[in-house]
Amino acid sequence: MDASVKVAAPGLVRRLACLLYEQVLLFALAVVVALVFSPLVGQKHALTHRYGLMAAVGLAFAVYFVYFWSKSGQTLAMKTWHLRLVDKRGMPPAPSLALLRYLLGWLWCLPALFAVYLLGLQDSTAHILTSLLVGVIAYALLSRVLPRRQFLHDVLCGTQLVTFKPVKKTRPD
Repeated sequence: MDASVKVAAPGLVRRLACLLYEQVLLFALAVVVALVFSPLVGQKHALTHRYGLMAAVGLAFAVYFVYFWSKSGQTLAMKTWHLRLVDKRGMPPAPSLALLRYLLGWLWCLPALFAVYLLGLQDSTAHILTSLLVGVIAYALLSRVLPRRQFLHDVLCGTQLVTFKPVKKTRPD
């Protein structure tokens, strides 16, 4: 796909469903990282070494996304939902571009969490969850006005989600 080719993004509902499925997979990855991390550092209480654990989980997430996006343009969830990440040339992004997209992907929730912090509401789980929900909905709806209906982090990176259905191979009889 050439940079001059304009392709609309797959439907918002399908992209959000893929995101939800991705969250389930990331939860499993976080559990595996915690099961490895905790014995390595001798963690006996959930609050000890929590920043190290958060850093390890964040690093594992980055490795997961950068690896899959730069290898094939698809994570496990994206394969299920027939989505593929491509750069301006229509190819899977380079690892540096995939890392940039991962980092900018935090725009989904960081503004909402920053608002919670500024308003001094960080002691209320209900306020945090409500703020995150409103922030995610606003971020998703922002794609309705952005070029080719992309998410903001894709516009900033020059990447794009496209529909990708692999061709089924037929067996010769």
